[in-house]
Amino acid sequence: MRTGQLVLVAVAAVLAASPHIRGTAAQAAGPATVKLAQKAPFGRYLTDSTGRALYLFTADRNHASACDGACAAAWPPLTVTGTPTAGEGVKASMLGVVPRKSGAKQVTYDGKPLYYFKGDSAAGSTAGEGIDHFGGEWYLLSPKGGKIDDD
Repeated sequence: MRTGQLVLVAVAAVLAASPHIRGTAAQAAGPATVKLAQKAPFGRYLTDSTGRALYLFTADRNHASACDGACAAAWPPLTVTGTPTAGEGVKASMLGVVPRKSGAKQVTYDGKPLYYFKGDSAAGSTAGEGIDHFGGEWYLLSPKGGKIDDD
């Protein structure tokens, strides 16, 4: 079994054991602050105000989310009811929102919709980095808006 497959099996087990993990779209709704964290080997990457990692999805196109249904259950979108705010080191001009099919507003950075990963257990966890899942790859974002690829 490849590393990505092992991670997916582990995520499935976590989801089955604990359906109330923080990070669903409904729990993320409200004011949203995007800030930076730092961790080897990734360097500086985007997080929410509590330090939970935020990811981009390579299957997203034209500043719109390609992740709904089962995908959004495993990779909950960061949504907001107001305007997202930039923490230290994050460029406010790069923050935005895009509408989701549900009508919720998903936070974007440099036009890329932002997501949590259900397999991240707490602030500082980056288990979703580099996973190939739901027709695309998932990566942490740098403060410049690009993917962080540790390969």
